[in-house]
Amino acid sequence: MKYKVLTLAVLATIIYSCASKSTVPTVETPKEEIKFAVTLTAELAEGKSLYENNCANCHSLYKANDFNAEQWKPIVLDMQKKAGLNDAQGQKIYNYLTSQ
Repeated sequence: MKYKVLTLAVLATIIYSCASKSTVPTVETPKEEIKFAVTLTAELAEGKSLYENNCANCHSLYKANDFNAEQWKPIVLDMQKKAGLNDAQGQKIYNYLTSQ
């Protein structure tokens, strides 16, 4: 009887040690860190370029999601005049900022 119990224990140990222990670790990313790639159209890319090249001359740039579309409208209109941009350029900047 002792022999059977000992054999069973050794066999169980061997089977347990040979079993696969690989698991895929999961890392949870906070929602605010999840970023999606945004494909820019030619007009949006031009708006981004205008925003980065004109607005950064006077102050640091805001993130597009710092303001909503309603809040961006008067900001872009006011800054467009100060930067000497025409209406089409201002609209491209506005479209870029509100597409983000």
